[in-house]
Amino acid sequence: MIEKQEQPPLIRVENLSKTFILHVQGEARIPVFSDLSLEVAAGQCVALFGSSGTGKSTLLRSLYANYKPGSGHIWVRHGADWVDMATAVPHRVLEVRRETMGYVSQFLRVIPRISARDIVAEPLHALGIDLEQARAKAEVLLARLNIPEAMWDLAPATFSGGEQQRVNIARGFAVDYPILLLDEPTASLDAGNRAVVIELIREAKARGTALVGIFHDDEVREAVADAVFNVKAGELAA
Repeated sequence: MIEKQEQPPLIRVENLSKTFILHVQGEARIPVFSDLSLEVAAGQCVALFGSSGTGKSTLLRSLYANYKPGSGHIWVRHGADWVDMATAVPHRVLEVRRETMGYVSQFLRVIPRISARDIVAEPLHALGIDLEQARAKAEVLLARLNIPEAMWDLAPATFSGGEQQRVNIARGFAVDYPILLLDEPTASLDAGNRAVVIELIREAKARGTALVGIFHDDEVREAVADAVFNVKAGELAA
């Protein structure tokens, strides 16, 4: 593991709990995790650890406000403010996502007739970056992730799973977000492209990004993680 950098926290999770309620099955309750607390600093990568069903993906989606926790707080440093993603109103959540917190999921949300180049450029353009400048950065990332130039103007609907994932990664790294969430970013990639993703993560850490990720690939986790958070035990280990 890489030595943890002493930097200010950008994420503070406090006493977080989540239970799913199955309304169509007699209000059955499925506890996921309880009373989790975690801090992630600028320039630090924390890997979420645990067997299937322990709540890794649920915690990651809670950080992004896709899931609302039952109790607790998810404080995110957003400019000069702290925003609680557990209680923030929808327009505030969208603002944080646009400017502060990126998310690389396992799957690309394919947009019909939108080219790979423009899918990657869109988050930059949404921040007011000139479209041609945004496209230029998109091209650099697509090239680094070994997407052939002949495919940049094509919609990714017909791409292979690995190609779609690489477009997804390029989109996630297009903006230099202060916070970045990664859900198995290398799951469908070959060794060469895994190495590129490791480089992108290390570069993000070097510029002060706080990262939280799920990495089932031991080699990738060892290469990028400063600490591992055991979701079931609620414990952070260097």
